[in-house]
Amino acid sequence: MASDKGILIVLSGFSGSGKGTVVKHLLAKYPQDFALSVSATTRSPREGEEEGVSYFFRSREQFEQMIAQGELLEYAEYVGNYYGTPLSYVREKLAAGQNVILEIETQGAMKVKAEHPDTLLLFMTPPDAGELIRRLKNRGTEDDATITARMKQAAEETRVMDAYDYIVVNDDVDACAQKILSIIQCEKSSAKRNPELIEKFRLGLQDILKGE
Repeated sequence: MASDKGILIVLSGFSGSGKGTVVKHLLAKYPQDFALSVSATTRSPREGEEEGVSYFFRSREQFEQMIAQGELLEYAEYVGNYYGTPLSYVREKLAAGQNVILEIETQGAMKVKAEHPDTLLLFMTPPDAGELIRRLKNRGTEDDATITARMKQAAEETRVMDAYDYIVVNDDVDACAQKILSIIQCEKSSAKRNPELIEKFRLGLQDILKGE
């Protein structure tokens, strides 16, 4: 029997690859299988945001205490506020059998993988570079300079793509979500994620052979 524990998934990808859209699709279609990591932050709640749903809202003192006590999977400071991923939330969801998705950039992904080797790294791309720039232009929200900057960033990100476990091409949202689901199912049957099952067989066979 494959492991029934959830897998921590770090999802990275080029700006314009459709990460957010695919994640929303996964959460809507497979709510029992996937959970999106909820971050802690020191910024004030905005209208409509809920504690434990949008963010875990903490004071700066509380957040720095979490850092000191090693309670965060990763964290960063941005525009005067801290943002980070509470380990307790991730562990709770994983123990319940849900696969936790952490959508972060490549540098953060490498840090998480270094500290938590069991993390599954997925990198999402469009079918090709031409499609990437087409998607960025079709957004209609960024000027040419910003699009060029994003393309340069994408070029830098290609340098670490081979450090990821899987490359997932997003040509169709539903098909992409299905690919990710298939990867998770295969991973749960991998030998490295089932040491207890392997040890059970070893001990069981030893007992049988002793009885001969």
